[in-house]
Amino acid sequence: MALETYLRNRLKKKDVLLMTHLVLGYPSLEDSFNIIEAMVEGGVDLMELQIPFTEPIADGPVIVRANQRALEGGATVGSCLHLAEHVVRTFDIPFLIMTYYNILFRYGVHDFASAMAERGLRGAIVPDLPPEEGKEYLEAMQKHDLAPILIFSPATSNDRMKYLDSFGKGFIYCVSRKGVTGADTNFSAELTSYLARCRSASRLPLAVGFGLKNKAHMEFLKGNADIAVIGSQIIRIMEQEGMAGIRNFIKRLR
Repeated sequence: MALETYLRNRLKKKDVLLMTHLVLGYPSLEDSFNIIEAMVEGGVDLMELQIPFTEPIADGPVIVRANQRALEGGATVGSCLHLAEHVVRTFDIPFLIMTYYNILFRYGVHDFASAMAERGLRGAIVPDLPPEEGKEYLEAMQKHDLAPILIFSPATSNDRMKYLDSFGKGFIYCVSRKGVTGADTNFSAELTSYLARCRSASRLPLAVGFGLKNKAHMEFLKGNADIAVIGSQIIRIMEQEGMAGIRNFIKRLR
């Protein structure tokens, strides 16, 4: 089933879907599996799995630290893909890879897309690769029927949004504000107006991330977007309350 089809089927039953994010290998690869299990049990609809990188430029301090700790703990691209394959085979939701272009470049773009497809992953989010520089990536993703997730931001013009949408599959990731992940976001009329621009520019479901932390934020998205993305807050909960805290947090969101 295509990722977009899965999302639209889920949206017939829910006003807003929930996508979570975690850094593979933090605190360890074994812990990553347990965190994923807790989130699936809590009711997550889909998940992005980040392959750690030394310079995660779109990420704030919480996720940057998790990237550093994962790398210090020995996480590699190979070990992360192996874990990703394990969770795809274990849990019945779509999983995406999130990482930075240098990872794909060093691995080989076509080889990386092939590796994702072989492991049952559904697509990728590569925030530092614009379409103008990503022809090889987009061709590889199309060849393997994978969804390249394109990104809108409040600074993206309407024309640019339509251009980006022409390359996207699955859904569009709408960054809720300028800056990096993890900081507070102002859930206001300005955000509603921005999401209306996103909606008019894209035929795909809209995911909103950066700064989402609680049920009120998910409620705000009803009618404005289709998928809430929570990442940094998951790490905070895990560090403060452990696996049970994650499971309970996800259940409270739902």
